[in-house]
Amino acid sequence: MDAAPPAPPSSPPSPWLPFESRRRARDEKREAVLRAAVQLFLEQGYHRVTLNEVAERLNITKPALYNYFRGKDEILFECWSMGAELVDSVITEINAGGGSGLAKLRKLVHAYAALMATDFGASLVRFDLRDLAERNAGVARAAKKRIDATFRKYISGGVDDGSIRPCDPKLAAFAIAGALNWIGHWYRRDGGLSPSEIADEFTVRLTEGLAAEGRQQMTKKTPRAPQRRNSGRGTTGKKRTGGGTR
Repeated sequence: MDAAPPAPPSSPPSPWLPFESRRRARDEKREAVLRAAVQLFLEQGYHRVTLNEVAERLNITKPALYNYFRGKDEILFECWSMGAELVDSVITEINAGGGSGLAKLRKLVHAYAALMATDFGASLVRFDLRDLAERNAGVARAAKKRIDATFRKYISGGVDDGSIRPCDPKLAAFAIAGALNWIGHWYRRDGGLSPSEIADEFTVRLTEGLAAEGRQQMTKKTPRAPQRRNSGRGTTGKKRTGGGTR
């Protein structure tokens, strides 16, 4: 009986990760660059930060950054885009859920307030669009207009369905967005209120005057403003009771 042919030598294991794993690893590293960069930009200001500092924070070399981004202005735009994508996701979810104009407005105010207390959310209001390439600046301006239009749409819808008192949707949207955007400037992680607590209080303060059912009904349907923790910091950073402010 003939002997069985020898088995072919086994192939050495590939030093490369499977494609999906490689793409996931690259995406994770790319996001790590953005997280480090946005923190530095917010801490020191965009113009003061160098790519060397971003690389040092990540414990990599500056040339390694160019595997993911072509320059600092592209990193800035991507940081801004991360914040914009979070807002877009919130709006998509709210639109899919239905409800009155007032209900949608409250959901947007709450989610937007919480986002403003995150690094990528703050990037929407702390960074100067003039630092972006013209094409990217145009994308950012269009996104800002979409967000403003959504606030106006919910307010107008609420007036139409009777859940919001008659008002000028444009001015109401400006007032609400202005208050929310300022969170991105004054919020500090070591303050007395968490992002969720700030969002709860801003939802009450910014929508109770618009609610058509009046203050009494508003109080029944809206979470109460949170109690402030005894952090010892106030809006000026001096010793007093306050929220997550300077």
